[in-house]
Amino acid sequence: MKNLFDITGHVVVITGGTGVLGRCIAAYLAQQAAKVVIIGRNQELGSCIVADIIDKGGEALFLPGDVLSKESMEDCCKQVVTRYGRIDALLNAAGGNMPGATISPNGNFFDVTVEDFQKVLELNLTGTVIPTQIFLKPMVQAGKGSIVNFSSMSAFRPLTRVMGYGAAKAGINNWTAYMAGEIASKFTTGIRINAIAPGFFLTSQNKDLLTNPDGTLTQRGQDVIRQTPFKRFGSPEELCGTIHYLISDASSFVTGTVAVVDGGFNTYCM
Repeated sequence: MKNLFDITGHVVVITGGTGVLGRCIAAYLAQQAAKVVIIGRNQELGSCIVADIIDKGGEALFLPGDVLSKESMEDCCKQVVTRYGRIDALLNAAGGNMPGATISPNGNFFDVTVEDFQKVLELNLTGTVIPTQIFLKPMVQAGKGSIVNFSSMSAFRPLTRVMGYGAAKAGINNWTAYMAGEIASKFTTGIRINAIAPGFFLTSQNKDLLTNPDGTLTQRGQDVIRQTPFKRFGSPEELCGTIHYLISDASSFVTGTVAVVDGGFNTYCM
């Protein structure tokens, strides 16, 4: 019987691939014999990540790119297709937050900077739409492919502070569902689009919010662990299996869904 999880030779493009989660996923997929293309803004960091993957026997390429620039994404897509001839999967992992789009415990809604709010929406939502519009084209031409967007716990529950980020990620969930029908009905059922919603994983963006300099938990970190049945943060490696599933033939009848990887956080109430 065919190995439904075999992704040998798959060309996988990862935007935001220099982030903590993106680089971990890239390394894992390369270990599974996929050809990984990392897109990001930090040339030096991206080159180091790729060099490490290659040193370990994998195949990887770094391309500098801006997910908010259609021209930049078109250039990246052209380079990938020229080199590999196709694109099998796109992981939209680029995203982030800004202080002006958050509300501190001592602040209120009037402290929000509309400009920062708009930038957060653009980075997380528009920064997913643009790469998808570009990298979807070669998939349509080939009649197959898989797209995985990155959602968040804040898409399901209005978490305190992260107002702009939560609005953007809620948009990701809705847009993913919308695009599932759009792609299947107007192009081909050979292309699937889903999202993954990580729970709380320590990254460079949230580490100071969840932990103190001595490694102990902040009040917010304690609140998160209290509401997580597994009573711990996730490890980046724990996202890899779900990503693997979503880009492989094992999920050939799965589209428009959001796969939650959160240690039970989204289901727990006390």
